[in-house]
Amino acid sequence: MKKKFFIILIAFLAITFLSQPVQAQEEIAGGSAVLEKPNFEVDERATKLEKFLENYHSPLAEYADIFIENADKYELDWKLVAAITGVESTFGKQIPVGSFNAYGWANGTYAFKSWEESIEVVSKALKEKYIDRGLDTPVKMGPVYAPPSKTWAGKVNFFMKQIDCFGELQCLETLALTI
Repeated sequence: MKKKFFIILIAFLAITFLSQPVQAQEEIAGGSAVLEKPNFEVDERATKLEKFLENYHSPLAEYADIFIENADKYELDWKLVAAITGVESTFGKQIPVGSFNAYGWANGTYAFKSWEESIEVVSKALKEKYIDRGLDTPVKMGPVYAPPSKTWAGKVNFFMKQIDCFGELQCLETLALTI
């Protein structure tokens, strides 16, 4: 009788545990198991600015991404700071040795520690001392940034247009007519 009881008990337990509903999980791999190419987006503005500055043999060419980064950070037109360097120092080629001052600050006597620092400081100053005070175009900035020059704003606008159109055939024809 004990033997029969154990057989029934084992059969009951086997039926109970083996007949439980099976829960299947979808075969989804975690993020680490997925082989994907990293999504590195190239900012076309940085590419265009770098090529433009290279065309002028500018030491600033390799810092094109820094110009874009700071323009975005301080909500500036991405071409503005680079265009100012065109007017003030032929895109960084005509500066006091070791000054990294391509912007004409303090009539060229101000010195920065690096190109990166200079781009950051100038971008921040343009935002805080010009843009935030309503001087949001080269024409409005000119009398404050480069007094008494009456041509500074036009030159900055010219270089901004050149940067914007760099490599585009329809713009090159227009620029050739204005030069």
